[in-house]
Amino acid sequence: MNQNINGLTSAEVEQKIKCGESNLPIKPLTRSYKRIFTDNICTLFNLINIVIAAFIIYTGSYKNLLFLGVVVSNIFIGIIQEIRAKKSVDKLSLLNQAKASVVRNGEEIKINQQDLVKDDVILVRRGDQLCVDGTVIETNGLEVDESQLTGESDPVYRYVDSDVMSGSFVISGSAYIKVTNVGEQSHASKIAMEAKKSKDINSELIRTLKIIIKMLTFAIIPIGILLFMSKFATGVDKTQAILGTAAAVIGMIPEGLILITSIALAVGVINLTRKKVLVKTMGSIENLARVDLLCLDKTGTITDGKIKVLDIVSFSDKHDEDLEKAISTLVFSLDDDNATSLALKSVLAEPNDWTTISKVPFSSERKWSGVTFESQGSYVMGAPEYIFKSIPKGIQDRIDRSTSRGERVLAFAHSENHISDNELPEDLKLLGIAIMEDTIRPEAKATLSYFKDQGVLVRIISGDNAKTVSQIASRAGVDGAQQYIDMSNVSDDEDLIKFTEMYKVFGRVSPEQKKKLVKAFKDQGYTVGMTGDGVNDILALKEANCSIAMAEGSDAAKGVSDFVLLDSNFDSMVGVVMEGRRVVNNIQQVASQYLMKTVYSTILATLFIFINSAYPFHPIQLMPITALGVGIPSFFLALRPNYSQIKAGFLVNVLIPAFSSGISVVVYILTIMVLGSFFELSFGMKSTLCVVLTGAVCFTSLVRISKPINKKIGTMLVILISTFIILIVFFRGIFSLENVLSIRMLMIAVPLLLSVIPVYNFIRMMITFTIKKYIAIKYKFKYKVQA
Repeated sequence: MNQNINGLTSAEVEQKIKCGESNLPIKPLTRSYKRIFTDNICTLFNLINIVIAAFIIYTGSYKNLLFLGVVVSNIFIGIIQEIRAKKSVDKLSLLNQAKASVVRNGEEIKINQQDLVKDDVILVRRGDQLCVDGTVIETNGLEVDESQLTGESDPVYRYVDSDVMSGSFVISGSAYIKVTNVGEQSHASKIAMEAKKSKDINSELIRTLKIIIKMLTFAIIPIGILLFMSKFATGVDKTQAILGTAAAVIGMIPEGLILITSIALAVGVINLTRKKVLVKTMGSIENLARVDLLCLDKTGTITDGKIKVLDIVSFSDKHDEDLEKAISTLVFSLDDDNATSLALKSVLAEPNDWTTISKVPFSSERKWSGVTFESQGSYVMGAPEYIFKSIPKGIQDRIDRSTSRGERVLAFAHSENHISDNELPEDLKLLGIAIMEDTIRPEAKATLSYFKDQGVLVRIISGDNAKTVSQIASRAGVDGAQQYIDMSNVSDDEDLIKFTEMYKVFGRVSPEQKKKLVKAFKDQGYTVGMTGDGVNDILALKEANCSIAMAEGSDAAKGVSDFVLLDSNFDSMVGVVMEGRRVVNNIQQVASQYLMKTVYSTILATLFIFINSAYPFHPIQLMPITALGVGIPSFFLALRPNYSQIKAGFLVNVLIPAFSSGISVVVYILTIMVLGSFFELSFGMKSTLCVVLTGAVCFTSLVRISKPINKKIGTMLVILISTFIILIVFFRGIFSLENVLSIRMLMIAVPLLLSVIPVYNFIRMMITFTIKKYIAIKYKFKYKVQA
């Protein structure tokens, strides 16, 4: 630390806090408790339920208010699950919260970002993201990326007295910065900063639910009003009209679907936090579950980020002692804290300092760093191919032998000329090379094997030498690792799609190229996941459909990622993907049961506007069907293990079973209404038959979506169906039903019940064929839907 920089005293800090010149706390990832309660209680559907309840109270049929118990239960279960998820995420967020290095009372200390005050002196290094505005008072080659603020990704050099803005992050060098604006006065508070806000989650699940809710919002109220008016106008008893309309509207609301989706996602978040995975948004769980191409940065993912120096080979006339002194002086003078510099420092003795004139810290764009000394000229270290246009064949052969074994090679060079404008000096002479080795994570091979088995393609994108990356990828078990390319030879305006089709490993990739590669994969139709831990990964992390950062990575990388692996364990990726698949697959299965009720209620309500008869259900009569055929089993099915690969077309895969069962119910209701008129059945008898047949269709659909049926699921189905029969036969009075065991009822019920399975299967086949044909014609391709 610079001994001339003392920072604020404790007394000055206290005074700043009293004057309100402290920083704002970081915006939490989760919703506030007030927002959770408000969003779960104050909904359009809850308002509709309250209005329905008021009309039912007016009729005096209080047992039909039983549906409110389900509504209240849904609200409380949703609130409790979201609060549980919030507590889990908030707890992990504290562990992941970025600290600020600040100079106070002449000492450098780490504090929470919210504890910074105006006029504090902070020390920023490569990988840090600025959370306050400030002025540079001392710099060691500071370069910042302001793309979060300006949209321009080119590095910006900052010198003494330069202003820096919150939201930018350091890509090279370090600096002491005096804080000028904090809290609401900082630049980050005045504009929407992408690195700190949640990016839009392109979640098919959430998008589908929004479409369904939007459609129902426009349909429920007018259909309900028209149904009541038509029944009242045709002379149906007022009580009967109100109860029928209430049953229709309640049936149209898929409240349980919204609840079960929230619960499944919340449980997914809770399960992941137990595995030390910080989830930024619930929707990102689904996105990672849908990933079919995973881009990995070698360092920190396949390797553990630690580097071991194997040898330092001299190619100069200098004695070994002189060479080691020159290299150690260069390394310690740069004071970089990247893995390469730390590895070199561990094997080199700290020398007596030479007088430094200027220095250029390492950056991912340059791939080199260097220092100009007063009497010794300039020393540079970096990737050989970035420092020299050509290297003598004997030395190049030595380098190639190392890279072919997966080793890193770092070149050291000297020039009598000074480094100017961050450009390499002329007349550089090669002094020697350092041979280093990355350590492959022990779990990497098994994790990559899992993704291969799951049909997830893996591509390695790294800034290191392409041959080295290829060998390491091969050792880790990456398929096609020998198909590699050196991206430093690819021009900026080149179309990268042809390269993404030919190669599996990409070396010497610049940060901008990483982003372009991810975009090229997305343009080919892949759902792309990206892992990384450094500032050179940030652009690609933001571009990917789903991004994952390691806890050991830079603050900026963690800031833009959807997930942070807090134990920096690459193996945690398996758990994240499996949890996402479980959530999405199970929601997709149970969603069709909830929408079945919506489908048949909407169609029936519309039809009965024109049919001269009372609506066939009362709210109380729907309770056995919705509770036993939809609500209760959905809780078991939504939480069971189901890790199969997710099929595309969530909406189609949900609507096929929903419309199959929904239309089947409509067919049977209309059939019963015709037979009821023919056999002169009472309204109560027709309602009872409608409940029985609707339940039969519902359980037929439930059995189908429950496959594969294990012992637990089979037992659940037997209990639910048995309970439904018992309620219909022995507790019919509670549900306003007639005796279904009478001869007249059985004569109609038995033939209809025997036809349920073949009728359901036929309707499902026709709907599946129709939807496939429609999509094939409209989108000119075969759309895969689940059977």
